Amino acid sequence: MAATSFHQVFRSLQSQNHLNYSNFKQGNENSSFRFISKGFKLDINLLRRGTYCSKRRSFGVIKTSASQNSTAFDPVSAPSNGTTTDSNKKSSEAALVLIRHGESMWNEKNLFTGCVNVPLTEKGVEEAIEAGKRISNIPVDMIYTSALIRAQMTAMLAMTEHRNKKVPIILHDESEQAKTWSQIFSEETEKQCIPVITAWQLNKRMYGELQGLNKQETADRYGTDQVHEWRRSYDIPPPNGESLEMCAERAVAYFKEYIEPQLLSGKNVMIAAHGNSLRSIIMYLDELTSQEVISLELSTGIPMLYIFKDGRFTRRGSPVAPTEASVYAYTKSLAQYRQKLDERFQS
Repeated sequence: MAATSFHQVFRSLQSQNHLNYSNFKQGNENSSFRFISKGFKLDINLLRRGTYCSKRRSFGVIKTSASQNSTAFDPVSAPSNGTTTDSNKKSSEAALVLIRHGESMWNEKNLFTGCVNVPLTEKGVEEAIEAGKRISNIPVDMIYTSALIRAQMTAMLAMTEHRNKKVPIILHDESEQAKTWSQIFSEETEKQCIPVITAWQLNKRMYGELQGLNKQETADRYGTDQVHEWRRSYDIPPPNGESLEMCAERAVAYFKEYIEPQLLSGKNVMIAAHGNSLRSIIMYLDELTSQEVISLELSTGIPMLYIFKDGRFTRRGSPVAPTEASVYAYTKSLAQYRQKLDERFQS
């Protein structure tokens, strides 16, 4: 099938281990979810790597190709001697914010969207803005989105509410001319920008021949059980589409190779993506089994906060409102960041 050839490149990527997980609690369609995270051991071999080892993880430090235009946008610099020490890296802490895009125009019409590039509805815009208010006191140094407009709109709209007032700038590396034409020639302006890196690997699961079909009409035609199997099984794809397993292969491989090293370096990262690509990443972060992840539901426009420290991801929950101080006081660094913002904007 077309999907087979399309995904041969996925199969060549490093596969992940799905470990046992307990204490799993799931929310419903209209709420966020909660998990209790545990550390785990994983070896990752990356190009251009420094060395870092903890009891749980091994990492390399890389540069993203999209960041080569500008020194200000170079999120990770390899150490001059090619190595980093455990003591330097273990002290770093970083925030990871995950946001599923707001409601899209095809969500509203109850259509299978997949990789079709559909924008947000008015409700989706409001959800993105509300998500931004909830994370307005959490530091964001880098943003990763899928290649689809609904995720990019969500990230951009969310950042309009952030108190640091920095401007998200999409980086273009599709050609040398694109890099040249998108350069910023003011060092001061660069300091007030946040790099946004788009990646197709974070795209929604490709729904194949279901894309554009009405979900209820499809259930009437093929049967509720068959459609449920296509939508909720782990390793069964829809006709000429991707299974969740195939989506996880590309999304998690990208996360481990490009995003995790940024967190290791102390960069605070936001990811705006889709239900299935984010479920895949959460499966990796929270050590969910393939059976647990198929029951996981993510609400549109609800941010989820993780803290990365000492090679471990710890889930902190979903900020309820920008005035809720408790969520920002989970760690000393988040509390200090919020205090600086308060001091800056007191006048």
